[in-house]
Amino acid sequence: MKGTILMLFSLCTMVLAAQNNFRKFDSTMKLGRAGFRVVCSNKSEEKNMLSITPVGFSNQARDVSFDIKGRVLKAEVDDLNNDNFPDLVIYVYPKGDKMKGTVLGVASINNESFMPISFPDITDDIKNRVGYVGYDQFTLMEGTLMRRFPVYTADSVGAQPTGMVRQIQYRTVPGERQNLQFKVVRSYEFKQ
Repeated sequence: MKGTILMLFSLCTMVLAAQNNFRKFDSTMKLGRAGFRVVCSNKSEEKNMLSITPVGFSNQARDVSFDIKGRVLKAEVDDLNNDNFPDLVIYVYPKGDKMKGTVLGVASINNESFMPISFPDITDDIKNRVGYVGYDQFTLMEGTLMRRFPVYTADSVGAQPTGMVRQIQYRTVPGERQNLQFKVVRSYEFKQ
């Protein structure tokens, strides 16, 4: 019982801290001489304009701007597809108190242009969606994307934390029509 109360307290603290971190996002990240500048006002919980500017790319690479549902909490750059060019991930959290996050991925194409990397919805993952209610944390680690969240009981009405944390590792792989996508490589659970 004491462990459950402590875990609930830590989750509430994490949610409040994350909600306070949703200030204007403006960051330039590079891998070597090239990278990306990401700007998002983060004014609305529902819709914001996101701008991505290539940095150190050839002159034909252009800025892109589009609306996103949610707010940007963080962005990182790494070489996700082993081509020695920088790739970008942006962690977006839509409206809601359970911090159900998603990832916007962008891959450099020879520092001349860039293309999206699609990220799968966890509700389509039969194995890893069991016990998922949100509270996502994302990070890049050695060219892979890591997602971590607390595991809850499968009861949809009164789901309770189990004290376990699930970590999912994603790699960038070729997808349909010569696009790239994140694919689950492995997942495991550990006691918090």
